[in-house]
Amino acid sequence: MDWLSQWILFAISLLANMFSALSGGGAGLIQLPVLILLGLPFGTALATHKIATVALGIGATLRYLKAGGVERRFALFMLATGLPGVLLGARLILQIPDRVAQVTLGLLTLGLGVYSWLRPDLGQEHRPRHRDGRGYLIGGAGLFVVGIVNGSLSSGTGLFATLWLVRWFGLDYKRAVAYTLILVGLFWNGAGALVLGLQAPVRWDWLPALLLGSLVGGYLGAHIAIARGNRLIKRAFEIVTLLVGIKLVIG
Repeated sequence: MDWLSQWILFAISLLANMFSALSGGGAGLIQLPVLILLGLPFGTALATHKIATVALGIGATLRYLKAGGVERRFALFMLATGLPGVLLGARLILQIPDRVAQVTLGLLTLGLGVYSWLRPDLGQEHRPRHRDGRGYLIGGAGLFVVGIVNGSLSSGTGLFATLWLVRWFGLDYKRAVAYTLILVGLFWNGAGALVLGLQAPVRWDWLPALLLGSLVGGYLGAHIAIARGNRLIKRAFEIVTLLVGIKLVIG
C-alpha cells in the first residue's frame, strides 16, 4: 500500500477504536466493512481486523490499569469462562453462512441498545450481585456464549459482554467497559486472532496502520470514558449498538 492508503487506514482505525473504547465495543462497525470494501475477502478481512483489535485492548488496558478498579479474580473468571467460547466460535465461523450470522447478530445487537435505552438507570451505579456459586455458574455460562459470538464475528460483539456484566453482575458502565476492553479486547480477541490467522490469510502490509490506530484510539477512548463517567458511556453504548445492529441487518 502507498502512504496515502496507510494514512486512510490509520484514520479509520483510530476513529473506530476510539468509539469502541468509549462504548465497550463496536470497532467492527466501521473497520471490518471498510476492509471488505477495500477488496479483502470476508475471511481475510475478519482475520486482519481481529489481529488489529488486539491493539485496542492494549491501549485501553494501559489507561485503565493506571486508573485502577479492576479486580484480578473477576478478570481471571472472565478469562476462564469466555476464552473457550472464543476458540470454539473462531473455529466455527468460516463454516457458517455469513449473511445468516450477520442478520441474527444484528437483531440481537439492536435488542441490546433498545433494552439499555428503556432502562435509564441501568449501569449508573456499581451494585455487585450474583457473586455466589449459582450466580457465577449462570454468569460464566453467559460469558461462554458471548465468547462464541466474539470468536465468530467482530462487529460489536464486545457490546454483549459489556451489557451482560452490567445486567447480571451489577457493574456500572465504566467498570463493565474496563473489563470488556481488557479481557475481550486483549485476551479474547488475541485468541480469536490466532485461530483465525491459522485458517485464513492475513494482509500483513495493512496491519501497521491498523494496529497504530487501534492502540491510540483505545487509549483515547478509555481516557474519555474515565473522565466523563457512566452517563456518557451509556449513551455511547446505546448509539453504537443501534448503529451496529442496523448495519448488520441491512448488510
